[in-house]
Amino acid sequence: MRVATFNILHGRSPEDDQVDLDRFVDAVASLDADVLALQEVDRNQPRSAGADLTALAAEAMGAAEHLFVAALHGSPGVWIAADGDLAPDAAAYGVALLSRLPVLSWESVRLAPVPVRVPMRFDGNRRPDLVRDEARVAVVATVDAPGGPITVANTHLTFIEWWQRRQLRTLRSALTGHPGRLMLLGDLNMGEERAQRLTGLRSLVSAKTFPVDEPTEQLDHILGTLDVDAAVLSGGSSRLALSDHRALYVDLA
Repeated sequence: MRVATFNILHGRSPEDDQVDLDRFVDAVASLDADVLALQEVDRNQPRSAGADLTALAAEAMGAAEHLFVAALHGSPGVWIAADGDLAPDAAAYGVALLSRLPVLSWESVRLAPVPVRVPMRFDGNRRPDLVRDEARVAVVATVDAPGGPITVANTHLTFIEWWQRRQLRTLRSALTGHPGRLMLLGDLNMGEERAQRLTGLRSLVSAKTFPVDEPTEQLDHILGTLDVDAAVLSGGSSRLALSDHRALYVDLA
């Protein structure tokens, strides 16, 4: 059973600054994942040819089960926080979880952004800029996997470090009581040691994922409980033909 996570940068390649849907489909197929977590996913956005990237990915990997959950509605420059997903055809941006295995239940968890503008210093700037955090979300599936159910959560956390702990606390609280083993996937915007410490889960694969050309840090993670850790056969990262992140994967017995 292969589990993978990939921040897809809405399907764009930094090399030519283009979204090529055929390239996106080929990249997803090449991962050959049984369960796949995607972040920075577009739906009905002009910059990605108005495509439903979740549906394209599901077809590419043969996933009968899949769910996109919007974090934001609208388009770049005019984003608004998504509150539920009551407009399935609206332009949106969020996370998706896809599975070749049967899914017993689905859930979404809203993760509140920092409520005020936050000073951030960017490269080349002497003074910090005030930035507004984005709304975040997690999608959770209980997968009917060999050996029993696994609860799999996918999220993309804020880049504001002191708020990440609160978002993880919200998510872990929502996952309490879910059946079977637990896995947390996604772009957590933090390193491996901190991800393990804040979640209380074990890192199932250690591999640098960002930036894509010559990665220096691991921002993307596949974490699990002890019983999942015991099933790990191998894992690593893959440089694909799109995104500023590498995909991360783990093979489980």
